[in-house]
Amino acid sequence: MRPGFDEPAPVLYAERGASWWPVLWGPAFCLVGVVVELLRPGGMGLGTWVLVALAFTVAAAVWVRARRAIGAVELTPFVLRQGREDLPVERIEAVTDVGAQVGAKVLGGGWSVPKGATALPIRLDDGAVVLAWARDAQALRDALIRLLERPS
Repeated sequence: MRPGFDEPAPVLYAERGASWWPVLWGPAFCLVGVVVELLRPGGMGLGTWVLVALAFTVAAAVWVRARRAIGAVELTPFVLRQGREDLPVERIEAVTDVGAQVGAKVLGGGWSVPKGATALPIRLDDGAVVLAWARDAQALRDALIRLLERPS
């Protein structure tokens, strides 16, 4: 068995990327619509509101699922996962005293650090500087420092 590949590794730091509560927006708005419809004569009817609520729920679920995949951060003893990209921890050389270079590659496959996240410059074993990111970049940095200080 290869650690990190065939067996689950302990998670040292994680961010979900998004929560599921926005899926409730559509049904909540439609419930308000149903109440308004009940208070006035005529209207669309309950069946239409159910279809609208279902459409909003499906659209929100797709959106949240994508945000969870693209915005997730996970650090294990073997891999730093940033969105859709995995960086082996063995490639990380330093996370302190690393300056963010203009044009540095952003981990995770995006053009820039995701909205609401803070950049964390990381120097790799080949001397390249990449930008990791997290909502709590200091906590991710601390977890990486603890991991890099461990004896191999």
